[in-house]
Parts: sequence; structure tokens; C-alpha cells
Amino acid sequence: MNSTSEYAINVAIVTNSVSILVCLLAAILVFGLQLHKKLVYRLALYQAFAALAFSLAQMLQIIMVNYQSNPEMYGSICIAIAFSVMYCQWMKLLFTMWVTFHLFCFAVLHKNLKKLEVLYIMTSLLIPTMVASIPLITHSYGYSLVGGCYIPVYDNNDTLRVAVIETVVLWDGPSIVVLLAASTAMFIMVMKLAHRVCWRLGYEPITDGNQYCNALKQLLPLAAFPIMFFIFFIPVFVYDIYYSFITPTPNDGLVISTYAFVMLWSMACGLTLIVHIFVVQLPVWCRRCHNVGKISSDV
Repeated sequence: MNSTSEYAINVAIVTNSVSILVCLLAAILVFGLQLHKKLVYRLALYQAFAALAFSLAQMLQIIMVNYQSNPEMYGSICIAIAFSVMYCQWMKLLFTMWVTFHLFCFAVLHKNLKKLEVLYIMTSLLIPTMVASIPLITHSYGYSLVGGCYIPVYDNNDTLRVAVIETVVLWDGPSIVVLLAASTAMFIMVMKLAHRVCWRLGYEPITDGNQYCNALKQLLPLAAFPIMFFIFFIPVFVYDIYYSFITPTPNDGLVISTYAFVMLWSMACGLTLIVHIFVVQLPVWCRRCHNVGKISSDV
């Protein structure tokens, strides 16, 4: 195992461990504060669970440290890990898409689509199964010194054209399209909300009184989900294109930074949810403490 692989493994261990802990903390906060009763928090929670599953799948890559010493023994395990990684990253992508779709419809189109929650869940669980099964059928999953267990695009420095096409068609292409569209939708939503809040022109309330304002305050921080995912995805996408179409020789710095950015997909998701909870709930807690203190002083 070369020094690049060692550094990449160390980066993966640290970042995945932190990501798992952050996502677990976010889930504990949501359930502990009983916020899961609200749809907006359930959507965010689905994102956190998908991010947690992705981090766990990536953590399994560490098992493959000794792959080259015994490929026959680790071969089947590597294929299972590659399938899990493909499945979990697609699950996270789809939950990101549905969160964006739901927020955009609510804030911009004035449509509350609570009844579609089951559709969000089912499609985010079933579609990844179908996508992840394609490389399984074509026997494209395998081990790569650069990407671990995934779809290796080189075999002894010879380009595997089918593998390159599968990588682009099954992940890089759909991801860049979905995340670009989601980030654009969120930007439009934020601009619309800023217009309503600052100038209060041409808007008809969806709900009564402060309920609508509170809903907007809860929805706005969640705009960070697709935007942060998109920001951290761009370096990984650029490296995939560089490695697949330009050179089979891995660049040490790019390999390690790519690993770090991939792990940040999950960490950013958990941190965003935690920050969102404190930003939205802290004023509520302060008011409650103030009211309790006021009652005590009156007594």
C-alpha cells in the first residue's frame, strides 16, 4: 500500500467517523425534541439518514486495505461495498431532489404536497436499487487504487470504455444535472422569499397569520442542503472527469482532497440540520424560559 492510499484511508476514517457522529446527533435532536412530527423536519431527517448510510458504506472501504494481497477472498465483499456506495449516494441525491422540490412548491408555487411524502420515500429507496443493479449485471464493479470499491475505469492503464460510460451515465451526469437544477431552484426560492419579506409585494398567504411566516423561517435554512451538496460535489465531479478522460495516473493531492470532499457530503448534511434546529428552536426555548421565569417571579 503506497503513501497516497494510507493518507486517503486516514482521511476516510476521520471524516467518516465525524460524519456518522454528526448525523446521529442530528437524528437524536430531531427525535428528542419531537420535531419529527413536522414534515419539514422529517424531510431533513431522511436526508440525514441517507447521509449516515453513505458514510457507513464509505467506511466499509477500509476493509479493502488488503485487497491486493488476496483478491479472490475480498472480491465478493468489494462488489457488495461498491453496490452499497452506489445505492447510498443515489438515495442521498434523490432525497436532496425531493426536499428541493417540496420546498420550491411550497414557497414559490404555494402548493403544500404533504400527501407526496410516501412517494418521496418509495422512489428514494427503489430507484437507487435499480441504478446500482446495472453495474452488478454488467460485472463492472471492482477495486481501484484510486476509488476503492466502485466502478474502476482503468485496467493496467487501459481505459475501460464501458466503465467510463457507466460512471458518467449512472452517477456523474445525473448528479450534476439534479444538483445544478436544485441549487437554481433554491436560489429562486430565496429571492422570492427575500422579496416577500423585505417589500411584501404581491403575495397571498398560504396559511393564516404567523403560521406562514414561521413555516418560511423553517424552510429557508433547508435551502443549504442542495447548495452545499452541489458545492462539495463539483471538485469530485472534476476529478472524475480528469481521471476518466485525461490520465490514468492518480495525483496524490487530488486523490486525498477528493476523498475529503466526498465525506463532506454527509458531514455537511448533519451539520446543516443541527444548525437549523438551533436557529429555529432557540428563540422558542428562550421564550419558554422567559415565561417560566416570569411565572415564578409572579408567584
